[in-house]
Formats: sequence, C-alpha cells, structure tokens
Amino acid sequence: MSKQYNNPPVIEAVCEFRFGPESHWDLTIPGLVFEKVRDDFPKRRQVQHFLLKIPAKTQAEALPTERMHFLRDDEKALIQVGPNFLAINRLKPYESWEEFLPIIEKGLHAYQHIVEPLTIKRIGLRYINHISVETPPDYLLPLDKFFNIYPFTKNFPQSMLNSFNVGIQLPYEENRDNLKLTLSSLDTETLDEHIILLDLDYFLTKPDAIKPDGAISWVKGAHVHLEKAFEAAITDKLRQIFEEK
Repeated sequence: MSKQYNNPPVIEAVCEFRFGPESHWDLTIPGLVFEKVRDDFPKRRQVQHFLLKIPAKTQAEALPTERMHFLRDDEKALIQVGPNFLAINRLKPYESWEEFLPIIEKGLHAYQHIVEPLTIKRIGLRYINHISVETPPDYLLPLDKFFNIYPFTKNFPQSMLNSFNVGIQLPYEENRDNLKLTLSSLDTETLDEHIILLDLDYFLTKPDAIKPDGAISWVKGAHVHLEKAFEAAITDKLRQIFEEK
C-alpha cells in the first residue's frame, strides 16, 4: 500500500459512502448515474441486498433493498448505487492507489451531481488482504516472523493454535474516525500453505462531521492512515514475499 509490491496481497478494496435520509431518491437516479459513468463502466446489474434494522423494542428485521452495480468490462472494478448509498469496489489484481482513487472520484462525482446529497452519515475505506505463507515442516506457523500483531499465547502450547482471530480498534483525528484491524486464519484445502486474512477498515464514526464537498479529502487522509497501519502490521519477511519494488 504505502510501498509498491509486485505481488500485493489485496483481494478487494472498497470505498463506501452512506448519505443522510433527506437526500432525494427515485427510481430514475441509478440510470442517470449510469449515464455519467458508462464509458468506463458499461455493464450493469440489479442486485438485491438486505439491510439489518434493529428497533429499540422489537426483533431485528432484514429489509430487502435494490442496488445497481455498474461494472468495468473486466469486472475488476464496479460502482454500487442505492438509496443514500454509494460504494466503489476494486478487486484483485489491485494495481495502486493512484489507479483506485480516480475510480472513487468518478463514482462520487457522478452520484453527487445527480443526487446532490446534503449530509454524510458514514464513509469507509477498507482493504481486505489474503496472505499466503508456506507451511513450515512442523506445521507451526511463527506468526511473529510475519506480523507485528498476533495472538499472545504465553500460557498455552503453540501447537494448540490451529486457528485464530484477533482484532483492535484505534481512534484517529480526535476520535472522529476509527481504524479496525483484524487478523485471522482461513481454512485451506491443502496443508502446504497457511492463508491469513488481514482486514483494515478505516471509517467515519461521527455522522455529519464531513460535508459532501470534503468527502474526497477525507478519503485521501484515510488512505494515508491505512498505508501506515498496513506497514506497521507486517514485517520485512512479508515484504520479501510481496516483492517490494
């Protein structure tokens, strides 16, 4: 992320915006947004999602909602549009921030031009990394050789660590934002490798703290924090695996 790698571990990067409910919405909006982005995202699909509504005194309810997906020809990048919602996804192979940022800007500018949202309730920038590490002869993966965050098992035999899931949350920008970092093991079909998920999710925690015209500036700042967190979480041994340029 902050450094360039020949084999980056990113399998998906996503930038998500949730706007205030006062924003105008009708069934013509997805088509109008599509006209703004169709030169780069010519494919479109309608997808049903479910939003979890948790009332104060009644049982949680999953509410269906329709979203439109606008995809690039290779389907490695897409824009999602729904009521008060916009997301821009970049799938593997992730090239660089310099390639991803213009896609975010294009999607956001198109949505803002059509909808003219007044408030932002949440912004998130997330990087999901799948890291493959060759299994040692004794099948015991020395996590501290690869990561600077890992399960601490002082009073347990290392051989008991068949799977793990650890995470932290850190406040940023005077508690306006949070960074959630998760490190966990994933099941594999072979004993030859360990697959480890490193999930970095940076998000706005104070609704309305960012105005719509400041959204891109927030995203750029979020990426700086994510770059530093990624590099802080890994060791030089992983940088060798990723083939630092």
